Formats: sequence, structure tokens, C-alpha cells
Amino acid sequence: MAARQPQCMEEVVVTPRLSIRSADFEAAKALEAAGIHPLLSRLWAARGVRHPSETQLIWAAMIPPGKLTHVQRAAAVLADAIQARKRLLIVADYDCDGATACAVGLRALRGMGAIVDFLVPNRFETGYGLSPAVVELAARHHAGRPDMLITVDNGIASLDGVEAARLAGIDVLITDHHLPGDTLPNALAIVNPNQPGCGFPSKNLAGVGVIFYLMLALRAELRQRGVYAADGGPRLDNLADLVALGTVADVVKLDANNRLLVTQGLQKMRAGRMQPGLRALFAVAGREPRQASGFDLGFALGPRINAAGRLADMSIGIHCLTTDDEGQALELARQLDAMNQERRGIEAAMREEALAAIETSLPTMGASVCVYSPDWHQGVVGLVASRLKESYWRPTLAFARSDEGELRGSGRSIPDVHLRDVLDLVSKRHPGIILKFGGHAMAAGLSLREDAYDIFVAGFDAAVQELSGRKSFDPIIETDGSLETGYANADVAGLLQQQVWGAGFPAPVFRDTFHVRQQRLLKEKHLKLSLERGHQRFDAIWFNHADMLPEQIDAAYRLDQNVWNGMVSAQLIIEYACGAQG
Repeated sequence: MAARQPQCMEEVVVTPRLSIRSADFEAAKALEAAGIHPLLSRLWAARGVRHPSETQLIWAAMIPPGKLTHVQRAAAVLADAIQARKRLLIVADYDCDGATACAVGLRALRGMGAIVDFLVPNRFETGYGLSPAVVELAARHHAGRPDMLITVDNGIASLDGVEAARLAGIDVLITDHHLPGDTLPNALAIVNPNQPGCGFPSKNLAGVGVIFYLMLALRAELRQRGVYAADGGPRLDNLADLVALGTVADVVKLDANNRLLVTQGLQKMRAGRMQPGLRALFAVAGREPRQASGFDLGFALGPRINAAGRLADMSIGIHCLTTDDEGQALELARQLDAMNQERRGIEAAMREEALAAIETSLPTMGASVCVYSPDWHQGVVGLVASRLKESYWRPTLAFARSDEGELRGSGRSIPDVHLRDVLDLVSKRHPGIILKFGGHAMAAGLSLREDAYDIFVAGFDAAVQELSGRKSFDPIIETDGSLETGYANADVAGLLQQQVWGAGFPAPVFRDTFHVRQQRLLKEKHLKLSLERGHQRFDAIWFNHADMLPEQIDAAYRLDQNVWNGMVSAQLIIEYACGAQG
């Protein structure tokens, strides 16, 4: 069935605008004076780095665990539980952050003598978080009834679930990083940098970062109790690969502390020291761990772990990350790879249906996009929303029908529109049509009465226009200005690839004017270019762009390495280009 889009649009041409980041020359000079490469100094300063200490990506520079509220209390509770031989059960989330957080908790706790297993809710049956239904499942766990539940990457909003556990005689310890509501759950301890009163300097830890910090605090507690020598206990830095994967995959802001955690994890991978599951995931993805980058984690490994939670059971991903058997790890990684291929096929078909519906519906421009088909897969609607958002640069929601007959939607937004605030306004203007919703500025989920879909679509579009004050939006490609000719080479491209870039710390995009000397199409859809600037010639490629360019262009581009027959050269990856004045 084709997607329904009552307020959809005629053909939309999204034309990005190019801008240049504001430079901080004083900060750049201070970084350069500390011995940092001049180009990196300029790029880092433009991303808010003010002091050389923020570039120290060694363990000694990490924010100490003691700054997390409740972390000592939580560590003491866990130490007591280990000593009393209590059964612990980790309740995980069904995305990559939740899976890696669960793996960190399992590996660390088992390394410190705990009796511990895990439970991950099914996206389609019990939904997100520690619900009373999940508590009921936990009480009947195959490993035995637990004495304590430990949430990872969820729990801060689970008031009913924590109360259900208490009534069942099961303690709860919460580790989470999501924003809390007005009331906190009645747990033994809550470790969350975003809870009220927590003085932890970084509010951007992923769920895997929070549990990693708690495990460091637990080891310190056991050392203090004399269980381990002052420098004894398991080597928790060996879990840095898992911490890096979950941090990048969850798209949390890469502040200085998160860049440190990701850098340490990438260094482990590049040195070949990683969990068997990660090594297997690199293999099935056709990526080389010795050149591991944030891109590999976010776009190769992360999606394969996420596919299990979207289509089947995230426990497959968790088992892959926790097994020490290389053969089993490879078999599980192959299953995850097959699921990811299936996910991509489902997503592509849904996206084509949605695009077809949009292109053939009413020729009216809306400020938003909403699409729905009862035949779509609930686990993939968020990815479809993300693709459509990129195509039309509008806040976008995609819906599928659940087994209960309600609509389950997932949305993605643009910087101009706070998606959760829009849903909150719709729920106030149209009481009762939204059954539940949650999320943040750029992503959100909701459940909707099916008979209220058309009312919701109109209300959503009106709320987007009201809160943004706009009916249309254009993407902005933020650039770092011109790339100095002396740095436009393969060595500098390699230097840039070694750095950690990502959410809140975007990879550098440069902007310059070029003469187009040659251009041709590859595979009928990629534009291969030979560009000239001054006395320098560059190979360049613009992926998924088939229109020829004028002789002189203004281009936004990334500097990349191209390896061919053992030779390494600089290559430009075009992000956007248009005609330039001669």
C-alpha cells in the first residue's frame, strides 16, 4: 500500500547554502604554540577547543568517576551484592549503545566475580525501558530470579517499572544518560550525568560511557575494601573498543571527554586488541581495523549491531560482543550482517514507496513530511524518516501499524525545529490523539490513534510552522573556508583521518573555487572530476550526483586519501558544488 501524505508536495529542490565557521585566532595560536599542527589548531579552535589540555586524549586526562552523582553509592551497592553472591540482571536497550553498554557491564562485572546475566526488551512486544512487563520477564529469567536489576542506557523514566520491581522484592540500580522527567524513579541509586544536581562536567556521556564509569568506580571500591591490590582488578581499559563503538553509534556530542574515550578505543582497534566480536564485525563489513575510524564505527559496525534490534532480537548483538570464541563471534557477526542486508532492503523499498507517494500527491508545499503505510516494518520507520528528511530537508515522521492497531511513528528533524517540542504542542492542541511520545530535538518516537492520522498530520505541520516561524527550510553546509595549498596533500588527509570527528565536532569541510578540467560519470550516478586550483590538480568525486558542472565551480569538499595499486594520493570528496563567477 502506498504511503499516505495528505499535505505532500510537488518536486522539491533542496539547495544548500554554504557558510564558513567563525574562526578563533587566539585559541588557534595557543594550540599551535603547544606544538599542535597548524591546520588542526585552526580546525579544533573553530570547534570550540580553547586550551591545549582539551586535546589530551590519554587516560590520565579523563574526568574522574567520582564526579558522577551517586557513583560511589552505586559502586558500594554492587560491591555488597558481589560479596553476598546476589544474582544481578542487566536490563539493556535494543540499540547499539544499549548493546555495548550491556557488554561492558557483563564483561566487567564477571571479571569482578559477579553472578550476572542480561535481558533486553523486544522492541515490538514490551517497548523501550524498564516497564512492569519487563520486570515480569526478569522475574522469570532463565538464569534464575534476580536480586537486583541494573539498567543500562534506560531507566531514568521508568517510574512504574522500578515500583513494580520493588513490589516484587527486586532492587533496581539505574545507569542512564537520557534527560529525566520531573520525578525520578525510586531506585537504590541513579547514575546519570543529566540528573538534577549532578556536577559531572560532561553531560554528553552515552549509556555505554555511564556504565564504564560505574565499573571504574566499582573496581576502586573493591580495591579500597582490599579485594584487590591498589592497582589490581580487571583491566577495564580493554573495554575501550566497546565504549568507542557505543559512543559513536549513539551520536552523542563528541566533547573532549568523549573524544578521549573514542580515541582510546580506536587505538585498541588499530593495534589489533579488541573483542572477538568487533574483529568479526570488521571482517564481515570488509573494513580494516588497522585503519579504524569513527566512520567505521558509525556506518559499518554500528548499523550491523542495530539491525538485530530493528528486525529481531538484540541479544544476538550482545552475544556477539561478549563471546570470547572467535568462531562463534564470526558466525554471529555473519547473522548480524545478513540482518543488516535485510534491513537495507526493507528500508529501500519503504523509502521508494514513500517517495512515490510524495511525488504523486497534492502539489502543496508543507513545512513537514509525514508518511504512513500499514504494511511497513516498525523497526525501520526511523531510518526511512531520516532518509526523507535528508531528501526534503523538512522535519519528517514515518509511521507503521503495530499489532495493537495503533500507529508507531519515528521522526527526524533539522536544526531549525525541536521535534519533541513540536509533538508536545500537538498533544496539547489535540488531546488524546497522541497516545505517548518521547525524544529530543533531532529525533523522537510516538504512538498514535490510527483514526487520528489525518488530524495529526495537519496539526503537526501547523505546529512546525508556529514554533519555527517558517514554511520552508534550506540546509546549510558549514565549511572551514579555504584549505591552504600547502596542506592539500595526501599526508594531511591521513592526519585528518586519524582524528576523531562526529556529532558536535564535525569532520572538516573546506570551500574553494576550482576549474573543472575533466568530468565523467561512473556507474551512471557518480561524477568523477579532475579539478585545478592554482598550480595544483586534484582527482575528485561527487557521489550520487549525475549532472555535469560548469567550467568554474565553488565547491564544498572533504580532503581524503585515495589508495590505488599501493600508491596514496589526495582525493577530494565533493559535498556540494555550484557555478562560480569567473
